[in-house]
Amino acid sequence: MVMQRYLLTYMGVVLTLYLHQFIRAIEVPRDPSIQDELSQPPTITKQSVKNYIVDPRDNIFIECEAKGNPFPIFTWTRNGKFFNVAKDPRVSMRRRSGTLSIDFRSGGRPEDYEGEYQCFARNDFGTAISNKIVLQVSKSPLWPKENLDIQEVHEGAPLILACNPPPGLPPPAIFWMSSSMEPIHQDKRVSQGQNGDLYFSNVMQEDALTDYSCNARFAFTHTIQQKNPYTLKVLTKHPHNETSFRNHTDIYSARGVTERHPSFMYPTGTSSSQMVLRGEDLLLECIASGVPTPDIMWHKRGGELPVGRISYENFKKALRIANVSEEDSGEYFCLASNKVGSSRHTVSVRVKAAPYWLDEPENLVLAPGEGGRLICRANGNPKPSIQWLVNGEPIESSLPNPSREVNGDTVMFRDAQIGSSAVYQCNASNEHGYLLANAFVSVLDVSPRILAPRSQPMKVIHNNRTLLDCPFFGSPIPTTRWFKNGQGNTLDGGNYRMYENGTLEIKMARKEDQGTYTCVATNILGKAEIQVRLEVKDPTRIITGPTDAVPKKGSTIHLSCRVKYDPTLKLTVSWLKDDSPLYIGNRMKKDEDGLTIYGVSEKDQGYYTCVASTELDRDTAKAHLTVLAVSASPVNRMTTFPKARPDRPRDLELTDLAERSVRLTWIPGDDNNSPITDYIVEFEEDKFQPGVWHNHSRYPGSVNSAVLRLAPYVNYQFRVIAVNEVGSSYPSLPSERYQTNGARPEINPTGVQGAGTSKNNMVISWTPLNATQAYGPKLKYIVKWRRRDTRESWSNVTVSGDVSKYTVTQTPTYVPYEIKVQAENEFGRAAEPDVVIGYSGEDYPKAAPTDIRLRVLNSTAISLQWTRVYPDTIQGQLKEYRAYFWRESSLLKNLWVSKKKQSESFIGDRTRGIVSRLFPYSNYKLEMVVVNGRGDGPRSEIKEFTTPEGVPSAPRYFKIRQPNVDTITLEWEHPEHPNGILIGYTLRYQAFNGSKTGRTIVENFSPNQTKFLLQRTDPISRYRFDLRSRTQIGDGEPAKGESPSSLNEAYTKNQGDIATQGWFIGLMCAIALLVLILLIVCFIKRSRGGKYPVRENKDVPLDPDDQKVDNGSFDYRCVSCFACLTDEDNKPLQGSQTSLDGTIKQQESDDSLVDYGEGGEGQFNEDGSFIGQYTVKKDKEETEGNESSEATSPVNAIYSLA
Repeated sequence: MVMQRYLLTYMGVVLTLYLHQFIRAIEVPRDPSIQDELSQPPTITKQSVKNYIVDPRDNIFIECEAKGNPFPIFTWTRNGKFFNVAKDPRVSMRRRSGTLSIDFRSGGRPEDYEGEYQCFARNDFGTAISNKIVLQVSKSPLWPKENLDIQEVHEGAPLILACNPPPGLPPPAIFWMSSSMEPIHQDKRVSQGQNGDLYFSNVMQEDALTDYSCNARFAFTHTIQQKNPYTLKVLTKHPHNETSFRNHTDIYSARGVTERHPSFMYPTGTSSSQMVLRGEDLLLECIASGVPTPDIMWHKRGGELPVGRISYENFKKALRIANVSEEDSGEYFCLASNKVGSSRHTVSVRVKAAPYWLDEPENLVLAPGEGGRLICRANGNPKPSIQWLVNGEPIESSLPNPSREVNGDTVMFRDAQIGSSAVYQCNASNEHGYLLANAFVSVLDVSPRILAPRSQPMKVIHNNRTLLDCPFFGSPIPTTRWFKNGQGNTLDGGNYRMYENGTLEIKMARKEDQGTYTCVATNILGKAEIQVRLEVKDPTRIITGPTDAVPKKGSTIHLSCRVKYDPTLKLTVSWLKDDSPLYIGNRMKKDEDGLTIYGVSEKDQGYYTCVASTELDRDTAKAHLTVLAVSASPVNRMTTFPKARPDRPRDLELTDLAERSVRLTWIPGDDNNSPITDYIVEFEEDKFQPGVWHNHSRYPGSVNSAVLRLAPYVNYQFRVIAVNEVGSSYPSLPSERYQTNGARPEINPTGVQGAGTSKNNMVISWTPLNATQAYGPKLKYIVKWRRRDTRESWSNVTVSGDVSKYTVTQTPTYVPYEIKVQAENEFGRAAEPDVVIGYSGEDYPKAAPTDIRLRVLNSTAISLQWTRVYPDTIQGQLKEYRAYFWRESSLLKNLWVSKKKQSESFIGDRTRGIVSRLFPYSNYKLEMVVVNGRGDGPRSEIKEFTTPEGVPSAPRYFKIRQPNVDTITLEWEHPEHPNGILIGYTLRYQAFNGSKTGRTIVENFSPNQTKFLLQRTDPISRYRFDLRSRTQIGDGEPAKGESPSSLNEAYTKNQGDIATQGWFIGLMCAIALLVLILLIVCFIKRSRGGKYPVRENKDVPLDPDDQKVDNGSFDYRCVSCFACLTDEDNKPLQGSQTSLDGTIKQQESDDSLVDYGEGGEGQFNEDGSFIGQYTVKKDKEETEGNESSEATSPVNAIYSLA
């Protein structure tokens, strides 16, 4: 039976309790309070490297650090014998450390301390040992003195200049220079081999122009030693004459050098063998001689070279395969070829392996009476041997232990007892190296400890799932029990569930679950307990949330948000607009019932969310605000039945409960005169995103029941929203919760990809599973990666479920990786994920395009050809080749040009392209780069070229003026871009009148002329002009224009057709209508002119106002319709009354003057006052039926027109 126990510590550390048949192990928590109290054998934490080379000028420090309880003491051996540190005054050991310090400030030779050192860290419970550290002092011996003869060699023959540097530790770096410290130029003909020698595939006459000196640089001492230089004497059949060979296509034949078949200078012969260790780089080298210089190609017999792990060096003479594995064994051959023939050399490669871990032993903590095992598995080629040691001594010679059994790579323990603690060492070794690992076995006797506060309060929301943690530690492993309110019954079953890690789950917290819970951890040594006080709080719910609204611009709107919550919790209400925090400005007011917005404007439109939250939970409600612009059009208020959003559904019920489904039924609300078209079912779960509602499904408006598909391990709660053409209803009240059982994940994360953010890393990213895809607690992701097309083991790391990326460091530059991300929860793992190919980070390209050749196509374009760079120099994904070019100068004197760099991109792996957009008659410079995802590589050599003459641009500032009817003046300036030497201007023009055109006339001008005067022969026609600059190549771009319209032309045209134009007829009609309206207004104002008193033949005295006029006379003002009445004229007459609108009405008579004067007897002064007397009295009967004579009197009409 296999059982795993998980123990959650208060410090967040997982204690794994593993049981395999009779084997159990305890991991000690990392809580400092536990670590400091528990006894623990030593553990080596830091040590120097196995092969330790030191600088002789510095003091020597050999590191050894360890931990344990009690703190260990340190001793050393040197060359297998005890090293007495106290006897050597130069040697000391750091305090509370095993690090050795050897001081040479007072003298001494570092070479005297070379040897093999090993550190031992001991305490009462065992001894840990370090690796065997081989200490060596760096050496940089002098070059032996030697006299080098002049090297005579025939031109075209091969040559090897030997370096033979003195043996150094570590080996020096070799480079060749002349005696004047100038670097020796190397190419595929002349290059340095891996052994440091300088190889000439064939010697040329110019090789004798310098001497050759081998230099060795020693890294530790920072010194450079130089060998005596070689001097070359090249014997040639023809004297060297650079001029005679410069344009010759075959320089060898021109010099009389005989062509030779390729042959190998290194390695010699037709075959060789090479051994390399797994994980190292394989470097194969072939250097060949021949005339012409041979090219080298690499192949693997019976297979392909490993993609992504190969690179070429030394002009393809060397092949490097990085991080070799066993599958890289086989036969490789290099092929040297020139036009004479080819040669082949075969290298047989054998891949061996120093030991590497398959299962490294780990520390084992046991309780008395328990069992366990240490496993030490390693692999290598040849197969490594396994040796066990205990406390630094071979296990065979240690004291017998009846509870221990050694079985090859495994040490078994049964019924471990106090006092059997020790440190075990596993040594795996073969001829290529060794591995050493320490792992202690600690038998602990510890009473139970609770790793959490002894008394802690806990608040939860009603009906939510609740976990009460009880992290514990003890040896033997304690058992745990939970009690409530001091009752004797253990809580397990029903609404409670006990986990082996001490956690108590309350599946659905209710009010009656409130109280004090006690966790008791017990083993044979005692017990420990903690108490948790549980308080169940009411959930926070928005009972009246904001609703969708369509307010008019400038109005005031109130968004409701009434909240019901537990009064013992602190409530916080906030608002979001379009899912971002809302700034409450001076136009907004937030109160207990919601949010009020004054003077609504267009920027207020959007989604508003009310967020009500406490320390335990939260609830949200959202509504959309649509701002309606104010319209002047009338609103139709005749709708009998206004439509509105539907009422919320109610009475949600869950039935047909199944493992992965449930039936939800609801009662629809009122549709409010608009049929319900859809129902939206939403769900909320309380484990990952409590309080957040998600869309589940959508159903037609004709149904009120649906079977919902469910995911494992989700505590569902549902609500329903009705939709009609007006909008959505408020969500229904939530249903009761339904908890589904857990299961292993069914899917793995999606969107897995690998890409580097720097040259030595790869970021593996993915889209995490959501709450309904986790399917269980403790969601984790197992991230695996390995180099593509290798058989190396997968590297892996496990991250928590809330992580979406992991960074792999120390990766080679831009190599492909196989990547897998697998989901895992408490119930198991998802299916094996698909492999995704990712790439580590890119670095800038190392090489530039070479052999750049360009050809001028025309005055604005050139063609380019180049040699592509080697793939290993790109160090990333090739994006493009890019040409940078800039205009250096114009061939025209005193013409300023912009030297701003421009670029032309050639996407993909291309070797040719065209650069356009050039200026003619200019000097240009150009350089090329390779571009990958990181950026530009180094610049190539600069190429210069000149563009020929082209056609000019259009003349600038072309102006056409017509100072009078007879002449037209043309003016212009020279073109902005002459693009060559201007030889003149060409002007083409023709007369036109409407659709009729005359013949085209051509005028040619000198390059200095910028003005032309045209004498018009036709005063009515207009002219079209086309002016172009001209070079030897031809005419350039045109500047075009037309002469302005003449006055005669406009007059003639208007005379002929303006009377028939619609706009003219409309304008005349509008003017006539306006005149008519003015006449009517004047007539009305005249007919309602000044009032006057009439004195009949009665003894009625005049009032004071009437005294101002003569007997029987009146003061008549405003005889013109545009004259204004004075204040005196506007006074009401005696016997009249003022109407409500301010007009004056007669009480007895509205008779006009004409009724009494018959229109012929009255006379007027110059100021319009009447001076006549009444001669005939109108009978009252004569005026009957003529009460409106004032408006129709012809005399009044005449006066109003006067």
